Amino acid sequence: MTTVPAELAAAFEPGDRLIVVQTTGDLLHVPGGAAALVDHAVDRAQRAFTALAAVSEAQVTSFFAEFAAALRDEERFAPIAAANAVDVDDARRRGRSTTRLVLSPAMRASMIAGLEAWRDRDSPRDSLIRVVEHAGWAVEERRAPLGVVGFVFEGRPNVFADATGVLRTGNAVVFRIGSDALTTARAIMEHAVEPARVFAGLPEGVVGLLDSPLRATGWALFADSRLALAVARGSGEAVEQLGSVARQAGVTASLHGTGGAWMLVGETAEAGRLADVVRHSLDRKVCNTLNVCCVVASRAAELLPVIVEAARAAAAAGGSSARVHVVRGSEPWCEAAWFVERVAVERADGSHDEPFADSVAEQDLATEWEWERSPELTVAVVADLDEAARLFNRYSPRFVASLITEEQAEADRLYGLLDAPFLGDGFTRWVDGQYALGVPELGLSNWEGGRLACRGGVLSGDSMHTIRLRVRQPDAGVHR
Repeated sequence: MTTVPAELAAAFEPGDRLIVVQTTGDLLHVPGGAAALVDHAVDRAQRAFTALAAVSEAQVTSFFAEFAAALRDEERFAPIAAANAVDVDDARRRGRSTTRLVLSPAMRASMIAGLEAWRDRDSPRDSLIRVVEHAGWAVEERRAPLGVVGFVFEGRPNVFADATGVLRTGNAVVFRIGSDALTTARAIMEHAVEPARVFAGLPEGVVGLLDSPLRATGWALFADSRLALAVARGSGEAVEQLGSVARQAGVTASLHGTGGAWMLVGETAEAGRLADVVRHSLDRKVCNTLNVCCVVASRAAELLPVIVEAARAAAAAGGSSARVHVVRGSEPWCEAAWFVERVAVERADGSHDEPFADSVAEQDLATEWEWERSPELTVAVVADLDEAARLFNRYSPRFVASLITEEQAEADRLYGLLDAPFLGDGFTRWVDGQYALGVPELGLSNWEGGRLACRGGVLSGDSMHTIRLRVRQPDAGVHR
């Protein structure tokens, strides 16, 4: 039984909706305008999905080619860049993070590359998987589109290129972007997506943006049982809430909300290699950035300073200082000067004077450090790599693990112990669908909540399919 607070009841108007999150008891107020916006977008997307069946592969290809061309053309890109500058300035004034909001030349180039990857990719819309032959008849297993995909993600303009990838598999998409990037999103829709859709002759509404800053539009979208799949990407709590809303509406959800990579350093680790991979794992803060480093006790006195200096080097490259959190009990292997040193740490709301190193509890291994320009990580000294693996499986989001050892047998054994979809032996930032596989991603699956509906660790546009069975029966006399 849930009691609605008086202030929430007083805010209700005709047409509003209330979503009660069964797992937490949260009461989500969806204004009627937000609900109507979602209803209209999903209606259009449903019609577009049906119409896509009659669209040729060449038309889909031309959409991606024209979208990429719009982003490459300086004149057409100019209003998008101007809109992004407005978003970035506004976010900075409000003390919001801008590390993933700035549509930099590198992000622009990555978006173009992703769209061209979809342009050049073969379509799996109606491809044959296998044929099972019987006497007088045969069964074909064929890929088929899912339908309308709902996609809620944080304020990252580059996700546009990722989200439209669902068209390659014959799906329609309705998405909500974080309010920090809404001005940029409107400009991309107006100057790139819609012109490309019209140029290619794709149905209206096949790519829909919920043009509202209200979080309630995301709740209403994920509560719409007409969705074939709901994908959420962003901060952990918000993603978990969206997933709960989708599941209780009967919509399959694929959640991508927590990150933070771990590095496990063994007895045979080579110091120079360790320095390189740590530095290259801390170049910027995203989900695959190094967050926790576990070092075996037998090498800790030697290698902890290597890790710390690599973190300093990564910070210096960005014109800032690093921060290190030391799990209690690991201090004897650290330099005492680290705990008295003060550094200027750059955060979203400005520069802060903070200690370079501090002590934290073991359970803080579960904390994903969110930073702007000042790399931040946790270090822990462990008895052996088996203990490191136990800590990883207990406290990490079960996402990215990197094992630094020169013993292949040890690496193979740890591969079986670590409960993670992404494992490597070097820098952690390789975990990216476009970088590693040439496929723009909708999300990277941590194994806390992202397994569902995700074929492998990377959820991408060409993952968005289901299976149809088609029988061909030459012999009319076949019976059971």
